[in-house]
Amino acid sequence: MHTGGFAKWTRRFEDERERRRAQGDPDWGKRATLHPAVWASIQRFQVGEDGDGANLVGKADQAGDADYGQAVRLFVAEEQNHARLLARLLAAGGIPTLTGHWSDAVFVRLRRLMGLRMELLVLMIAEVVALRYYRALCDGTDDSLTADVAGRILSDEQRHVPFHCERLHASLAELPRAMRRPVMTLWRLLLLAVSLVVAADHGPALRRLDTGRLRFVADVMTSSHTVVSAVLAPPAASIPAATRCP
Repeated sequence: MHTGGFAKWTRRFEDERERRRAQGDPDWGKRATLHPAVWASIQRFQVGEDGDGANLVGKADQAGDADYGQAVRLFVAEEQNHARLLARLLAAGGIPTLTGHWSDAVFVRLRRLMGLRMELLVLMIAEVVALRYYRALCDGTDDSLTADVAGRILSDEQRHVPFHCERLHASLAELPRAMRRPVMTLWRLLLLAVSLVVAADHGPALRRLDTGRLRFVADVMTSSHTVVSAVLAPPAASIPAATRCP
């Protein structure tokens, strides 16, 4: 399927890549100091950001749109940079990275079950949850290095969500109209389940970041309304930017 219009996303990703190069890395000479619960939470998110993205890239290439395939490669590179930034942040606090985590393994298996549409629906759950998590990490800590790293990742995630929404909008348009809203309703139910699991698993860290479990879940689900509208409504709606700390 040729979706068209993804050349602009390739340019946006490339522009952002050049901006990152000009900006340079955070000041890794600073020592990061965080509560152990927050360190443990960052370790688990770092595992989720890591990966080569080969499965997603392969499915994107099969979609038959060269611009989209290139944009996906640039998206994967940004996710890999997130993993690198979080690994460096952990190192700045003297904390090792994890070799794996059960939550990441579950997501990977779900994403690989079917084709590109299923992969993106599951990936979008992780992206929407990540938006709220990195906002909490950015706004809820007094550690300047952590806030810098979280703010950079948050800025990227704010572009990733509308990027995937645009492709999902085109993908769901292939389905009968009567199926589209039920698909997104099921997606929101799965998002709710994942949000509850994340809130429970990262609860101690969220409390340290002044974001309770219930607030975290409520904010994730509130943001999902706009995502569903963007995927279902022609043309795809824009996604409001999550609050970014200075």
